[in-house]
Amino acid sequence: MKILMVQPNYHSGGAEIAGNWTPSWVAYIGGALKQAGYTQIRFVDAMADDLPDETIEEIIRKNEPDVVMTTNITPSIFKAQDIMKAAKKVNPRIRTIMGGIHSTFMYPQVLSEAPETDYVIRGEGEEIAVNLIKAIDAGTDLQDRENITGIAYINEEGKVHATPAHPVIEDLDTLTPDWSLYEWDKYIYTPLNCRLAVPNFARGCPFTCTFCSQWQFWRRYRARSPKHFVDEIEILVKKYNVGFFILADEEPTINKQKFVSLCQELIDRKLDITWGINTRVTDIMRDADLLPFYRKAGLVHVSLGTEAASQMNLNRFRKETTIDENKYAIKLLQKNGIVAEAQFVMGLEHETPETIEETYQLCKDWDPDMANWTIYTPWPFSDLFKELGDRVEVRDYSRYNFVSPIIKPDNMEREDVLKGVLKSYGRFYARKTFFSYPWIKDPYVRKYMLGCLKAFAQTTLTKRFYDIDRVKTKNRKIEVDLGFDKSRILTQDEVKNLKELRPEMVADMSFGLKEAGYQREHDEHDWDEFDESTIKDRNSSTVRNC
Repeated sequence: MKILMVQPNYHSGGAEIAGNWTPSWVAYIGGALKQAGYTQIRFVDAMADDLPDETIEEIIRKNEPDVVMTTNITPSIFKAQDIMKAAKKVNPRIRTIMGGIHSTFMYPQVLSEAPETDYVIRGEGEEIAVNLIKAIDAGTDLQDRENITGIAYINEEGKVHATPAHPVIEDLDTLTPDWSLYEWDKYIYTPLNCRLAVPNFARGCPFTCTFCSQWQFWRRYRARSPKHFVDEIEILVKKYNVGFFILADEEPTINKQKFVSLCQELIDRKLDITWGINTRVTDIMRDADLLPFYRKAGLVHVSLGTEAASQMNLNRFRKETTIDENKYAIKLLQKNGIVAEAQFVMGLEHETPETIEETYQLCKDWDPDMANWTIYTPWPFSDLFKELGDRVEVRDYSRYNFVSPIIKPDNMEREDVLKGVLKSYGRFYARKTFFSYPWIKDPYVRKYMLGCLKAFAQTTLTKRFYDIDRVKTKNRKIEVDLGFDKSRILTQDEVKNLKELRPEMVADMSFGLKEAGYQREHDEHDWDEFDESTIKDRNSSTVRNC
């Protein structure tokens, strides 16, 4: 059986400014399929290669696959649907499969808009994909699909049907990722000009931030054994010459014991690799005395979920942190030679020019090494989306990309939110360019920050950063074309009566439930116990000076 995996060609000018990232689903799903005996697998990264739809169609035609698989996040959903349509256009007998977070919750919309999609895989996909491919290979999928957990499809009556959720993978050490599926020269981390990988150490998040939905998708927090994970890193370094990795986890530090063990394992093996993570402010404060140890293990970049410049927004987002704690965590990281990146969410309904300026001034006071102003994007399956209710009339999901204002604030236009954010970026990085980065004493951090500056400069010149090509100057006046597909903007009546008028656009939030391993709260975990003997050397003099 020939399986073609395709990454949708979607760009927004967000995280990709640092280079092309390895789409993790390919290694983990592809590895599971190969372990099950399906070795004829090819991966096409239409995003990294910027392939138009016609080229993707031609690749499908030339490869003659039996199955075409793709994935999605909300902004890439339409491109993912186009891949399904292209496959059926080439050969109606091709089985088409789509996984990913958006289709997990929004499968009624996906199957209604793209009935060319034979199956949607909901949630964690490795075991489900193997079960489904086995049925397709045997030619019994139409008869067996009702008994395959974790999928959705259009049944014989022409109605959208979802089977019960598949249980979560309890032991993540059973994962068998296949990193050979990538063409590695495509995945270069611009700041360091080295190969980049994005592996999974843990899945899920024990916190329930209202704007996020990762905790809903993965359903329960689980982590791999540090040794097993570093085995994978060693393969990436020695076989594929990877020089930098970014953990795909929402919060890899939550389990202190496992994270410390991971760091010690990296130190013991003397792997020539550095890495970055996203994590919470509270974990950095908790581990203040361990930050030199983390740096020795190669951790050089921490993106903090600071999110908001007001305590009101922090409380609303359920961040469980304070403004003062955010600043303190940034200073702790910088003191220990770790790049500190602050995140700010902009563009909620109460945003004004004054609050945008206040956020910039707060960022200036905190003085992180990097700052990222993210425009609030209301995932259609998040708690905050439901709270916003009939304020969300824009359903052009291709613009749900963190760089387009979806919500119109009460007292300013969407375009002015974007202008304010771009002004904040310009001022922040201008100061860093002339007064900060060239004068950093730590040689590694100086090299790293100048590399980041290069990435910003390159994508600004090509107008890919923050999709700034939509910003034009006409008669000395700045004009912004947000590019919304007007056919995907709902009327107020449609928004208020969505379940009755547009039921296919309502997310299925019943996914998982407790009988299939769903666990929303984090009080089930007891991570207070910590074995100090795990750390062989916590002396600050051991900090890596790369």
